[in-house]
Amino acid sequence: MASVIEGDSVLTLDVGSATTRAMLFDVVEGRYRFIAIGQSPSTAHAPFNDISAGIGEAIESLEEVTGRKFIDSDQRLISSVQEDGSGVDAITATISAGATLKIVIAGLLSDVSLESARNLAESTYARVVESISLNDSRKEEEQIDAILRANPDLIIIAGGTDDGASQSLKKIIEIIGLTAYLMPKDKRPVILFVGNQKMEADVRETLEMLSSGFHTTPNIRPSVATEDLRAARKELARAFIEIRKKQMPSVEELDMWAGGRALPSVFAEGRIVQLLSKLYGSEKPLLSVNLGASSTAVSVGCGGRLQTKVYPHLGMGAGIAELLSHTSTENITRWLTIDVSPQRISDYVYTKALYPNSIPATQDDLQIEQALGREALRIAMSAAQKKLPDGVPTLKKNLLPSFEIILAGGSILSNAPTFGQSLLILLDALQPTGVNTLILDANNLLPALGAAAEINSILPVQALESGAFVNLATVVSPLSSSRYGTNILKASLRRADGSVSVVEVKQGGLEVLPLPIGQVTDLVLQPQHRADIGQGAGKKISMQVGGSALGLVLDGRGRPLDLISDEVRRRSLIKKWLWTLGG
Repeated sequence: MASVIEGDSVLTLDVGSATTRAMLFDVVEGRYRFIAIGQSPSTAHAPFNDISAGIGEAIESLEEVTGRKFIDSDQRLISSVQEDGSGVDAITATISAGATLKIVIAGLLSDVSLESARNLAESTYARVVESISLNDSRKEEEQIDAILRANPDLIIIAGGTDDGASQSLKKIIEIIGLTAYLMPKDKRPVILFVGNQKMEADVRETLEMLSSGFHTTPNIRPSVATEDLRAARKELARAFIEIRKKQMPSVEELDMWAGGRALPSVFAEGRIVQLLSKLYGSEKPLLSVNLGASSTAVSVGCGGRLQTKVYPHLGMGAGIAELLSHTSTENITRWLTIDVSPQRISDYVYTKALYPNSIPATQDDLQIEQALGREALRIAMSAAQKKLPDGVPTLKKNLLPSFEIILAGGSILSNAPTFGQSLLILLDALQPTGVNTLILDANNLLPALGAAAEINSILPVQALESGAFVNLATVVSPLSSSRYGTNILKASLRRADGSVSVVEVKQGGLEVLPLPIGQVTDLVLQPQHRADIGQGAGKKISMQVGGSALGLVLDGRGRPLDLISDEVRRRSLIKKWLWTLGG
């Protein structure tokens, strides 16, 4: 682990589907700080198909910002700090670019080991394309044909509790072994065994020579009632990088620069969510959402436990057209203040799919892109809510649980012209309940911090405390069954100078109390007409709140949010909400 006393600088490279980033962290006045970022369009896809060009441009951009040199005249990375200040002490790397992995899962019972294997697969940039189990009614040759047609990059084998029966699992292993034997050697998948550890030697003997890479971890289902994905997630991350090395030029070099510690971006991000959830404890669950170009990712941390779900069909880049098969154009247009035809929506989506690095050229295009982001995030969150960790408190069934902190990232959010637009996208898509702090990861730092944590555990903690993230607002969202226009919440802010600001929010309304960054005030929230903000119907809450970009936001629009059907009134209402949050 790097020493804080030595003050080692860290360069983190993040290769995304749309953007490649180079980020510098260094010690300032005895504490680690995020110094600067350099960005470049990703070159992972055609016509380049080589990530090195994008990495080079991102580093050059960082050099221009900082005035420091990181690449020598021979185009090699300067791997230690020189007397003239050039170079960097340590390098980390994360990657989300590349085609979605095709995974086949295999297990004994569909609702036990196979479910855990699916949960593991869905924690990275992958899609389960086939599954086999003892419940499978197909003949063995049909199962083999199905796997051959799926042509997987990776096969995850689960099944059997520790010290449990092994004969049934042997049958599954034989099917996979015969399938791999029938594949061309250069097309054979990586195999990850996460089942009964008493079978590990037998599985290795049968399958290691028939795979392009063999990995094993402790059982993800050590008992029927217990699921533990922690070790398997880490091994899956290494398998992911292994596969990417074969698929994409320069990933091998990127991993070498990072000392063999390159990670999938979503795994690194999950590491920080888990770290923060340990710090906050089980009383303060944490939600992280990322609207990425390759996928939408949702991570939930609660008392050190982590659940991560990746939805590759909800990416906002080259695969954005798939979003249209999971929602309707009517659902997209309901978020707009302009009259747009379904054909215009489709045209925008398919153009974006062809040019994923493009940015909205007009205000209308910006609205369409933000509406697409709302839908992608709404669908992802709805799916993730079905499998939340135990202990996450919920005010009402089918609504978002009461997360203490909501972290959000992705270019649609970070590139919004105003913080008010970023916040409204999150409020509309997530519809939080109770009292929440919403934080914007404007520079996509979470994966970088998660990668840096592997070599320096102090860096991410100090960087998080340094103001590298944008505290958007403290949001209060009461649950109420009152009629539209009824007062449902009174909020009183007492500032340090003794001044008091009071505002009441009505059912259906949205109100803001400004509270500049740096200020800390006493807040009293008094629900009315049996509204609930997390402590029970009508129960008052007193707390301290810190300043933020938008201050205190009182969202009385209702949960679930019910947009009126009259198009003219609805558009007028959305314009009013935007105006209330600063446009």
